[in-house]
Amino acid sequence: MESSDEPAPPSRNRGLSLRPEDRERLGSALEAARRLGASEAPIPLEEAADAIILGDAFAALTRLPPASADLLVADPPYNMDKDFGAARGRRMAEGEYEEYTRSWLDAALPLLKADASVYVCCDWRCSSAVQRVLSGSLVVRNRITWEREKGRASARNWKNSHEDIWFATVSEDYRFDGDAVRQRRRVRAPYRDGDGRPKDWGEGPDGRYRDTAASNLWTDLTVPFWSMSENTSHPTQKPEKLAAKLILASSRPGDLVLDPFLGSGTTAVAARKLGRRFVGIEIDAEHCLAALRRLELAEEEPRIQGYEEGLFWERNSGPRRR
Repeated sequence: MESSDEPAPPSRNRGLSLRPEDRERLGSALEAARRLGASEAPIPLEEAADAIILGDAFAALTRLPPASADLLVADPPYNMDKDFGAARGRRMAEGEYEEYTRSWLDAALPLLKADASVYVCCDWRCSSAVQRVLSGSLVVRNRITWEREKGRASARNWKNSHEDIWFATVSEDYRFDGDAVRQRRRVRAPYRDGDGRPKDWGEGPDGRYRDTAASNLWTDLTVPFWSMSENTSHPTQKPEKLAAKLILASSRPGDLVLDPFLGSGTTAVAARKLGRRFVGIEIDAEHCLAALRRLELAEEEPRIQGYEEGLFWERNSGPRRR
């Protein structure tokens, strides 16, 4: 996904900027992440939990403790030519991308508990390949489609403005907490019963609303851009709100969330803000440094944009600040 193409007014740019003092302060944490990635020894759970591993995902996954993760959230490189910093994605034939997906998934599966859930992000080009690979080893439950409201227009094709997330589980015994991911929607055509009372909606200081069950079509996400404090230089950064939905629905407080393609740290940051543990793997040192800084900031500001009072709000809405 692309960030906003519009330049950021300097006075309003709230995105993450690493200052020299940040780099100096986080230097020891970055070296610790690098050592974890460079070692060939098994990584015990007490070292892996709440840690970032700077290194190759395929190598690191083989050294993590088996049956330790409650949730896998993966945002692997899509099947496209894209520069991610230390690694560059390249367009593959569909069968080759399918084998690539199978290889990292096979490395991650031994780390999952018997009741674990799996979410894998993808776009329309590689969605079918991801589904085929997941169905070979897991129970595929659903496909989430979310609207990416940013995107470049095309003169000869439809504008690409959505992405997919496949939901699968290791077994029939899994956790899904639908109440934790309910969405508050504005009511524009309020129905009333025969006595004139609101029917399936409420009214408060913020107007008329209905708290709806989460569906597999998400239209409430905002791709991070310059006016959002979570925004970084990562070219395909996902919103914290997206990660929060997956984490709340499929894990409990204290559970371990695994992300083998951590990027600038969105999964780890959302996990920390929501009281979960995490282990993230990232191959690019600059993105790893951004993730470490975001984890610091999460201690100061645990709020997730678009998630208020235990509910997910529609895009550009939320409770009034009093």
